[in-house]
Amino acid sequence: MSNKTVFITGSSTGIGRSTALYFQQKGWNVSATMRTPSKETELTKLSNVICPQLDVTQSESIHSALKETLDRFGKIDVVVNNAGYGLTGPFEGATEDQIKKQFETNVFGLMRVTRSVLPILRSQKSGIIINISSIAGRMVFPFYSLYHGTKWAVEGFTESLRFELEPLGIFVKLVEPGSIQTDFQERSNDNSLSSSPEDYKELTDLTFKNMKEVNKTASLPLEVAKTIFNAATDKTQKLRYPVGKNAKLLLFMRRFVSDLLFAKVIKLIILRR
Repeated sequence: MSNKTVFITGSSTGIGRSTALYFQQKGWNVSATMRTPSKETELTKLSNVICPQLDVTQSESIHSALKETLDRFGKIDVVVNNAGYGLTGPFEGATEDQIKKQFETNVFGLMRVTRSVLPILRSQKSGIIINISSIAGRMVFPFYSLYHGTKWAVEGFTESLRFELEPLGIFVKLVEPGSIQTDFQERSNDNSLSSSPEDYKELTDLTFKNMKEVNKTASLPLEVAKTIFNAATDKTQKLRYPVGKNAKLLLFMRRFVSDLLFAKVIKLIILRR
């Protein structure tokens, strides 16, 4: 049985929860952090699992969760930056607070956790940081401009960071889910629809109607959890791990076809009537 430890943010539902369960089943020590652990009833009953309170927007809670993890398990081998928030709808209608919250959680929160854990990993001279990005970090859909902005930021941040950390024995990786069957749209989604000009309504109605159809064929969170585990254990310097139905195909197309042609493909999928 492995005695390695994984530290996961956003473990209460969806990808984070599936990842916590999968690593525990594989014999790992699991620090399944979440904002409200008092509501958790399943993970807290499992052996070698703790559920520290952690809000990625609050530095004190991050330091406290890391300390609790080290006190219990003595080491952190893998960090999974999974906590996320989605803001959709016309950019023009987004409020200043919504925009700040989007970047505060998806970008600055991820950076805050990473910066806090680096002294630990440096002292160990080993560790893996896995940032949960999205295919939305390398391609775009209509009315997701702010969400895409955060995921593209995570992609650039991670790819550059690898050069700083690899000489220290620390590796950073990106897991890029496509459409996944979680409650993300209901639980972690916000939108700017109510404050947007009427001019956008026809296109937003069409976009979100078609997105719901696309999501009906989404992959399960377990598929992402297995990919995260593979990234944590494959002993390679591979950077990107796309996962989910159609994710690899869409990213392949984005890489090799022109911007104009790819935009036409997206319009056929998302803006079809």
